Amino acid sequence: MQMGTQLAVKVLVAGGFGAGKTTLVNTVSEIQTLRTEEMLTSESVGVDDTSGVEQKTTTTVAMDFGRITLGDGLVLYVFGTPGQKRFWFMWDELAVGSIGAVVLADTRRLADCFSSIDFFERRGMPFIVGLNRFEGAAQPDIEAVRSALDLDPHVPVITCDARERESVKQVLITLVEHVLGTRQRQRQRSAAYQA
Repeated sequence: MQMGTQLAVKVLVAGGFGAGKTTLVNTVSEIQTLRTEEMLTSESVGVDDTSGVEQKTTTTVAMDFGRITLGDGLVLYVFGTPGQKRFWFMWDELAVGSIGAVVLADTRRLADCFSSIDFFERRGMPFIVGLNRFEGAAQPDIEAVRSALDLDPHVPVITCDARERESVKQVLITLVEHVLGTRQRQRQRSAAYQA
């Protein structure tokens, strides 16, 4: 990449309700984030599962958007998806043009990220899993989580703290490296097939 040249790419941040997606986008963005949060109301009782995140008072209803520049000119446009099932219809539109995704997981509610993983696997989109650290949660065993989520061995699983900028940057760097590695493996398979 030449000095002064910028390459802009789109990435997604998905995961279950209350996993920390809005916090992650807000923490890492170098611009003021676009947030579409609304207050949780009594209308969501019985619709949104708030067990384990009872203190949560707002929810993303469309998306979060931020931007970060990594290194010499790699610009990531970071789109956070809504976590509740009733808003999943937007994921298809948000995924258009994306090079890959971070599935942010709360290990206290690990099953909540299955839908995100399934979404990206069905589309063949590269993704990584970020295990967000929460107060009072035990340090996760990465291999146990990998097994519980039934992930392919090449899918990176890392711990992070969505409240810490350097931690989130490392998550995004890991995603970019994974996307590049995935594309390299695809090129090698294609060349071997054509030979």
